[in-house]
Amino acid sequence: MKNVSLLLTYAALAFTALLPVINPIGSAVIFLGFVEGVDQETRKVLARRIAFNTIVFLGVVLLAGTQVLHFFGISLPIVQIAGGLVISMLGWKVLNEDADTTSGPRASASAASIADKVFYPFTFPLTAGPGCMVVVLTLSAHALKLTLGETVLAHAGMLIGIALGGVIIYFSYAYAHKLTARLSGTIAQSIVRVLAFILVCIGAQISWNGIETLIRSLR
Repeated sequence: MKNVSLLLTYAALAFTALLPVINPIGSAVIFLGFVEGVDQETRKVLARRIAFNTIVFLGVVLLAGTQVLHFFGISLPIVQIAGGLVISMLGWKVLNEDADTTSGPRASASAASIADKVFYPFTFPLTAGPGCMVVVLTLSAHALKLTLGETVLAHAGMLIGIALGGVIIYFSYAYAHKLTARLSGTIAQSIVRVLAFILVCIGAQISWNGIETLIRSLR
């Protein structure tokens, strides 16, 4: 019973810690800004691939992320700084795209060109950015303080939590168009721009957290 409790505890911990960082609803609306002109079936395929990639990516970070960072001599604050800059650049790109709400779907948004972006930038950093990496690495480091058996169960629970997050991501991305279906093109574009600005701010905050940590370590 204790083992089941530990498994469920870490599953819930990983899910609840990652969900606000991933922000699937907000990310899904920004995702729509990138795939404007792509048909619904293609969006579902993309959503499924992004969700799967997110589960695999965060799973790898969970199981091997700490070792990889140690191998390359990279600290978590540096990951935060670099990752935050990437997120800000992504938001800035969306923020400054020319909106064309009068000419209908954009022909340039072909399924093939969009498919090339499934991992970057759709999976990383739009969906699972450095914030998610820091959360997963922190939970993994915490679990390593347990006994070997408890560590295995804790990591299994966190994998379950990550998988549940992937399910939420799929439905949010696949049906994001329904969130804006009742909105005019101008309002939808405005929402995308506002969320893109928030994405820039999130990236700046993540970078600042890393900088602040480095400054404290020098005192």
